[in-house]
Amino acid sequence: MEERSSPATRGSFASSYRSLVKSRRKSCARRHHIIRWDNVKNHSQPRENARMLDLNDIAVFVRVARLGSFSRAAQALAMPVSTVSRRISVLEGELGVTLLQRTTRKLSLTEQGRAYLDQCGEPLAQLCAAESVLTQTQKQPEGLLRISVPVVFGKADFHDFLSDFMKAYPLIKVDLFVTNVFLDLIAENIDVAIRFGELRDSTLVAQRIGKSVRYLVATPSYLVDRAPLEKPEDLVEHECVILQGRNNEAEWHLVKGRRHAKVHVHGPFSGRDFESVSAFVYRGHGVGLMSSVYCDEKVANGDLVRLLPDWSSPEILIHAVYPTRRYMPSRLYVFLDALRAWSATFFPA
Repeated sequence: MEERSSPATRGSFASSYRSLVKSRRKSCARRHHIIRWDNVKNHSQPRENARMLDLNDIAVFVRVARLGSFSRAAQALAMPVSTVSRRISVLEGELGVTLLQRTTRKLSLTEQGRAYLDQCGEPLAQLCAAESVLTQTQKQPEGLLRISVPVVFGKADFHDFLSDFMKAYPLIKVDLFVTNVFLDLIAENIDVAIRFGELRDSTLVAQRIGKSVRYLVATPSYLVDRAPLEKPEDLVEHECVILQGRNNEAEWHLVKGRRHAKVHVHGPFSGRDFESVSAFVYRGHGVGLMSSVYCDEKVANGDLVRLLPDWSSPEILIHAVYPTRRYMPSRLYVFLDALRAWSATFFPA
């Protein structure tokens, strides 16, 4: 017959068992360095006061760290500088470390800040990208689209294209910058820029949308009583209207198949953009090396004469550039599609 223990015996056994389990838990905690969240910040702080870090604060920190400026981050995030500074201070207080060193002239990451950026930057980007995919596929393209284009695009053809695009997507508003200055897309909060020639910023995403060349042209009135142009070297005997010359001089690079020629030219006028250069070529002040956009129509109707028609500048590639693929809003996606379709006829690739 099985022997039964008394209640007192059972209570003593249970107490001993609980003590044994508690002792082993403490031993395991020491051996495996178990740290409870409520003990990370302050041993005296009650657990119910502990809270999770705010992902928005982390996002603000990442933007400040990457732009290296509170004011530039505030502009990019569309919030006051004081709010950005306060969110960083809150995050540092929650973590118990200094992430950024602030001086009147410079902002820099501490060693802990650099390590934190390395660890949280990529996961945060993945979270934002996942959210963007979900939200952008469920709504129509809308919002403000900020576009930077060179002065050559400030013409009727591009305006017609942009007008048709806005009519096709009435919920999209456009803020257009027409300038030959290479604006900082992130600092200026610009969605997309169109750029000619060599790309200076390798961190931008670039899509080729076409190509262009420049021709030698002059007005019939300028050519009266002038020596004919038979080879590129003859340009030294002519007045030239120059783009971005130095002391009204420049070196023009021309190609004919595999042949290359570089000619030192000079002239009475040098301008910083094609609008002013074309204006003085049209008024008969000299030979211009002009983009096809500015001279094709005038050559066709006889207002300009193309010189050395077998020679032109090397091909100039045209790209649409934007900061990143990850956060591409639907308004930018549809604009790039429309731009590629339009540029295929205007700037053949």
